[in-house]
Amino acid sequence: MDFAPSPLAPPWWLRHGHANTIYSFLRPRGVRLPPAHEDWIPLRPAADAELLIRSHWQRHPAPALLLIHGLEGSSEAGYMLTAAALFLRHGWHVARMNVRGCGDSEPRCATLYNSGLSADVAAALAWLATRPGVTALALAGYSMGGNLALKFAGEAGRGELAAPPALRAVAAVSPCLDLAACADALHARGNYLYERRFLRHLERRLARHAARFPGRYPLERLRGLRSVRDFDDAFTAPFTGYRDAADYYQRASAARVLAAIRLPTLVLHAEDDPFIRITPASRTALAANPAIRFLPVAHGGHCGFINARCNGEGVYWAEARLLEFFRGALGAAS
Repeated sequence: MDFAPSPLAPPWWLRHGHANTIYSFLRPRGVRLPPAHEDWIPLRPAADAELLIRSHWQRHPAPALLLIHGLEGSSEAGYMLTAAALFLRHGWHVARMNVRGCGDSEPRCATLYNSGLSADVAAALAWLATRPGVTALALAGYSMGGNLALKFAGEAGRGELAAPPALRAVAAVSPCLDLAACADALHARGNYLYERRFLRHLERRLARHAARFPGRYPLERLRGLRSVRDFDDAFTAPFTGYRDAADYYQRASAARVLAAIRLPTLVLHAEDDPFIRITPASRTALAANPAIRFLPVAHGGHCGFINARCNGEGVYWAEARLLEFFRGALGAAS
């Protein structure tokens, strides 16, 4: 597949990981999407959880894009809205998936979410493949959603999960595919504000779960937590089927299944991302798999990739690359 993306050239003041990350989060997106359809997909065998998918449909047959957000995000995250708007303008159907228990799906999910729920991605894709007018499928995830997308692709390549025949390509933006390395990086002194924000949101979500299910979660464990790794060790791992944080990070990381990916796959990563680390072993696996196009760039931060205005193709470089890659991978279907 011919894919020669234009280089990312942020303005000088955004050529720093923190600057691009924070600016992309605070920058008004100015996105106005048409009203979304809301669908609830029961998850089996976990009958106590449902996926909420917000979708937008063209009036003509077209390919469909499934988008997955990052940790403590939702279908309303800025990058989800920007990507949806771009693909809608180019004639695609778009579905924005809320990871179970995130966004407005939280009250209808009795379980905590985690970074390894690739079977939920399979359920969302299976549902999307049955919608009228869908000619092909593409899958893209950001951060935690990028890990989920890659993990699904690898497990589908190994025959552990079923991929719809209509699924043609996968992409991951700033994926935390090495969870342990990313957790360690997040706990670095320079990332204190990011980690405190994630931890505060995780603790508040847990408190809401505990209020709905009295006695289920030992809230006394929240005292003294100093890191996301601590939270995962105390709550995420034991309440989602893992022994501890180390077991969770190893089993839920997409890194362990990169070699099995068979679908055309794009991985976008900024080397100045404040807290996403891709280990040398994973870089070797990415480079060794001919199905994967690993595209590291010097600048871009975490899920930022804000480009200079003067380049003529818009400021959201990563979203433009997703469209370019998927149109090439789907060929005539797009």
